[in-house]
Amino acid sequence: MVSLPGVLETGPAARCVAVIPAYRAEGSVGPLVRRVAALGLAAVVVDDASGDATAARAQAAGAVVLSRPANGGKGRALRDGFQYALASGFEWIIALDADGQHETGEIPNFLRAAREGRGQLIVGDRMRCPRGMPLTRWLTNLGMSWILSRLAGTKIPDTQCGFRMIHRGVLEKLTLTSDHFEIESEMVLKAAWAGYRVASIPVASVYTRQHLSFIRPLGDTARFFRMLWRVRRRPG
Repeated sequence: MVSLPGVLETGPAARCVAVIPAYRAEGSVGPLVRRVAALGLAAVVVDDASGDATAARAQAAGAVVLSRPANGGKGRALRDGFQYALASGFEWIIALDADGQHETGEIPNFLRAAREGRGQLIVGDRMRCPRGMPLTRWLTNLGMSWILSRLAGTKIPDTQCGFRMIHRGVLEKLTLTSDHFEIESEMVLKAAWAGYRVASIPVASVYTRQHLSFIRPLGDTARFFRMLWRVRRRPG
């Protein structure tokens, strides 16, 4: 459990951990963990059977490393990380990607929003300044966010952003079942339906070649709609 002096000395967000799902991120995960540590946060890296030096470099940088025996997808890795964070007593969880897509310098903005009580799920919003985001991703995010905002009953500009902060109460209440990128949509939808406040704060749009290589537009879109069908049948 980590105190955050100067940012969240008191209040419900005094204990926070970064959960980082990682797949073949040996070149970026070490510096990322060190930047997170410089902010006073612990880091948990879930190595999704990368088969390279991802786990070793994350551990050398000071992270707790959970190694999955077989590749299960980002959603499955996040769920493993969330389970560890809850069992370890952390109150807030920052989720961010291992490939450098998310700017660690923006983490204090999430911490500040949590301290101010703006929401129990605080989601990054890249759509205010989508510079660098490929057009296909921008259109996909726009469409999916419009659908999910309508279903959730609250405006969420960028439901697909994985850079987010979650209170432990949300994760204790929800049953997340997604194994891939659609977990971000499932989390937003179920949190809103359960009555939690979903807030958004602006974040930078940073895309790397590695991140784009893991996105499968047709497959991930199909999973999104299957997730919608599944959670509308069983919203809990």
